[in-house]
Amino acid sequence: MIEQTLIEQTLSREQARRFYDEFGAKQDQQGWYEDSATAALSAVARFDTASSLLEFGCGTGKLAQQLLSEHLPQHCRYLGLDVSTTMCALAQGRLAQFQPRAEVQQTDGSMRLPVPTASVDRVLTTYVLDLLSLADIEVFLAEAHRVLSQDGLLCAVGLTPGERGVARWVTALWRRIHRSNPARVGGCRPLRLIDSLAGARWQVLHRKVVVAWGLASEVVLARPR
Repeated sequence: MIEQTLIEQTLSREQARRFYDEFGAKQDQQGWYEDSATAALSAVARFDTASSLLEFGCGTGKLAQQLLSEHLPQHCRYLGLDVSTTMCALAQGRLAQFQPRAEVQQTDGSMRLPVPTASVDRVLTTYVLDLLSLADIEVFLAEAHRVLSQDGLLCAVGLTPGERGVARWVTALWRRIHRSNPARVGGCRPLRLIDSLAGARWQVLHRKVVVAWGLASEVVLARPR
């Protein structure tokens, strides 16, 4: 019962928008634990073969800039979505050099992805699903399934429970902080995304847990069935 209560204690969409409007460029300082996990994702996601990529929760555009510069082919179209006005402005400025093939749109916080069915071959999301309620995660995954092409890939990274050693201790501490005040950790908490992908709709191609400075991140690559 405690675990379920902790998992479902999440920021509202408006609370999340306000938090990340204020957090702004400080998001880039999270690289001490994010960069190694996103690098592990880039190593397996075959971004160099993508023709279209939708990023759900593009933040400051830091990862998008790296992908557009180093991994995505010149013909690949990029669409970044974010609920935060501040984050969208930062991402738009950072990605201006890649226009017109790169676009950033602000959303109203809904899980609806504003693209046609089977129209993209990569859906990317990093450190966003661990902010959402379980119900919103389910809706997002249904939307990702809808918009991905037949051979498309869901590419996801997020906080996950540490499985051993220091990472288990850090997980316990993070959860206590989240339980008392979710905003102190940006609304995020450790989750096992792999559990949400179980079933007939997704084929999980790759899963890896990357630990940086005691904080565990789950890297998942999945294909719609």
